[in-house]
Amino acid sequence: MKKYRPGEQVPNSGNYTAFDKNGNNGGDLYLEKGKRFPATQHEGSYYTEAE
Repeated sequence: MKKYRPGEQVPNSGNYTAFDKNGNNGGDLYLEKGKRFPATQHEGSYYTEAE
């Protein structure tokens, strides 16, 4: 499963799930292709495509 960092470009429109550095689920959001992954409140957070 590919991890995306805040500020990276969204590769495909769709739902993504945010996780903190410990792997705790921070919720889902819909992002459009070409936009940027939004900033998070926790250092080390990342996004994955929602399943």
